[in-house]
Amino acid sequence: MALSEESKDVLQAQVELWNQSFSFMKSVALAVALDLRIADTIRHHGGAATLPQILSGIGINPCKVAGLRRLMRALTVAGTFAIQPPETSSGGHDEPLYKLTTVSCLLTNDGDGESTASCLFPMWNHVLNPFHDSVLSMGLAAWFRHEEPGKCPYALMRGATVWEMCESSDALNASINNAMAADSRFLMRIVVEECGGIFRGIDSLVDVAGGVGGAAAAIAAAFPYLKCSVLDLPHVVAKAPSVSNVQFVAGDMFESIPPANAIFLKYVLHDWGDDKCIKLLKNCKQAIPSRDAGGKVIIIDMVVGYRPSDVKLLETQVLCDLDIMKIGGVEREEHEWKKIFLAAGFKDYNIMPLGLRSLIELYP
Repeated sequence: MALSEESKDVLQAQVELWNQSFSFMKSVALAVALDLRIADTIRHHGGAATLPQILSGIGINPCKVAGLRRLMRALTVAGTFAIQPPETSSGGHDEPLYKLTTVSCLLTNDGDGESTASCLFPMWNHVLNPFHDSVLSMGLAAWFRHEEPGKCPYALMRGATVWEMCESSDALNASINNAMAADSRFLMRIVVEECGGIFRGIDSLVDVAGGVGGAAAAIAAAFPYLKCSVLDLPHVVAKAPSVSNVQFVAGDMFESIPPANAIFLKYVLHDWGDDKCIKLLKNCKQAIPSRDAGGKVIIIDMVVGYRPSDVKLLETQVLCDLDIMKIGGVEREEHEWKKIFLAAGFKDYNIMPLGLRSLIELYP
């Protein structure tokens, strides 16, 4: 399905605004790299080091390797460091090598205060100080040094996850749900007009974690014959408005999902780590019929680097990933999506780019 030029333009405009909105994460990434002395560690390995070597050099727990990989991805896309892919030939390295650039050389500090690089170190330390373990960074540097696995930076700083906070904070809950509803009003117009074929041939759909029903309302209005339901937690459903042709169901998506021809997951899976996503997708698979009977899961989420030639898009995606890492989420590349799809028992999928995000049809 090819998008119209009008839709491409407005989606690209959204990418630009997301890029501007999350540009502060470049400063956060630099502040974390400076705090962890990543440039110094790479320099001590002769100017090129693998992730395990960097982990060992900066003295952080190996359980943080995935987080370090994501941090380094953002820093390499920004040009702070360079990356050399693995060489699987005999005698080659089987891990990517992260290399110093002229930029990252200026982040080193050899302690003598006389070289061009080290004399600038106090300057970067001062300039980047507002981004060090602040509300903006949610304490990413402190999180990297924290030994306890599983706890995200937000929970480490606030004492509870963002989802636990939502249960006790009406203001936070309303802010998130209103933001998602606004996003649905924007994106779902394009989805139903340009990609409406994905809803044909199904007669029932459950929008999982659908909030106050923004996406489901758009689908129900465009396809009135389609029985639409929204599944969300009781405190979310209690605040949901009345939406024509949409039924709200209180429940826990990690426990069970009401049966339907199709399950819809818009910007949900990126909030969770792989184990939670696999559990959720297994519940989705149990709720739908076979592919021959029309069963499928429809996902709207980022597929990082799916269009690698679009540099602005890639930069925006990795900055969004670094930001959502603070609440324990992850923006995935295609091979990472494929891994959890297969682990959940699905056999096939199809990806269609939608600006910053993609539409994924997942088949049992």
